Amino acid sequence: MFIKEKDCTPVQLENGTVRTIKGYLEDLMVVEIQWKKGQEGAVHSHPHRQCGYIISGTYEVNVDGEKQVLGPNECFYVEADVPHGMIALEDGVTLDVFTPHREDFL
Repeated sequence: MFIKEKDCTPVQLENGTVRTIKGYLEDLMVVEIQWKKGQEGAVHSHPHRQCGYIISGTYEVNVDGEKQVLGPNECFYVEADVPHGMIALEDGVTLDVFTPHREDFL
């Protein structure tokens, strides 16, 4: 399977971030998120495991109450049902990988 940029549809979310699904299979999904400084991904949980990879920008990331500032080429992992969230400290882009795919995103 190949995914071309022209085939991806960006969606602006309620918090102002822009989410673009880059592709998915039944057990895997890759999602790009564009952030502006100050935008927040509120603390939440879901039954999917997740890896968040920072492409650009810096973020305060909260995983189960532990907070760290992460920047380019750094990442965080979240087990299923663990509370997590983040705040953009500057404009940037992140890549989220989920397993299994997020049916609620489709």
